[in-house]
Amino acid sequence: MQKKILITGGAGYIGSHAVKLFLEKGYRVVVFDNLSRGFKEPLNILKKIGKLDFIKGDLRNKADIEKVFRVHQIDAVIHFAALCLVNESMENPGLYFENNVVGSLNLFEAMKRRNVGKIIFSSTCATYGETKYLPVDEAHPQDPINPYGASKLLVEKILPWYESAGIRHVILRYFNICGAAMSGIIGDSKKPSQLLMQNAVRGAMGIEPFAFTCAKVKTPDGTPIRDYIDVEDLVEAHFAAYEYLEKNGKSDVFNLGNGKGYSVKEIVSEVEKNFGVKLKKKKAPARKGEYANIFANPQKAQKVLKWRPKKSIAESVESLKKWYTGHPNGYKQ
Repeated sequence: MQKKILITGGAGYIGSHAVKLFLEKGYRVVVFDNLSRGFKEPLNILKKIGKLDFIKGDLRNKADIEKVFRVHQIDAVIHFAALCLVNESMENPGLYFENNVVGSLNLFEAMKRRNVGKIIFSSTCATYGETKYLPVDEAHPQDPINPYGASKLLVEKILPWYESAGIRHVILRYFNICGAAMSGIIGDSKKPSQLLMQNAVRGAMGIEPFAFTCAKVKTPDGTPIRDYIDVEDLVEAHFAAYEYLEKNGKSDVFNLGNGKGYSVKEIVSEVEKNFGVKLKKKKAPARKGEYANIFANPQKAQKVLKWRPKKSIAESVESLKKWYTGHPNGYKQ
């Protein structure tokens, strides 16, 4: 009998790529999503790969998530469902704490009641805040400077209290996500996107104007430095984390990144090189709650999960070019 994996937020950018991977690995996937930021279209595409059930619901509504566990016998949960825009969180912090924290708590309670004992939680390097040292390892102090990062840190602090209820967890702290499925069948459809590479590729393709939204910071070229990781590499780490829990691995936390920082200008230059164009570099209002420089020390994930990213920045740009060539305006629904 196929094991069922519940993927919350599975209609979103990262979640849909995880759905694709687990289906390809032969698992049955149950997607739970309220479609406020996700899309139905990638799920319809992915149903051609394997057995996929979709339940529309909101984690803030206890009855919605209870229904999932009542109807389906779930083996493990991959928890992506969250709001994740830093600027929006600064302007509407209450929305982020209600959605990301209360929603997660409802999920954990439903898991406890149904004796579902494995969860992989999608967290973020935003829990660290301004860096005290580089590269950032899992022991780095956590002092978020925006409500998005604070909401994720609160969930991280809640999870260990469910150990006594039999729920083991893996927390994955992401750095900056880029890329799309190399096959071109699914990708990023956020409009507008807060992801630099996606916006630069769209600018290079003439889909929409490109603008810098970063403040001037104290880095060599004056633009923020981040660690970029391809979305297909990222979801491979989720599968590795699932296998780790399947083998009775203890609850733990891992940074997911390449271990190298690229500035905003360096990423834009890589896109320009790929397309053979020079982007018109307009300035837009700077985002709030951002920091200057962060990149990961991913050695723990490499050692324990046996995971390491494979795709280069150039390959991520190429996958986005393929995605936006077929879907210049993203998903239709």
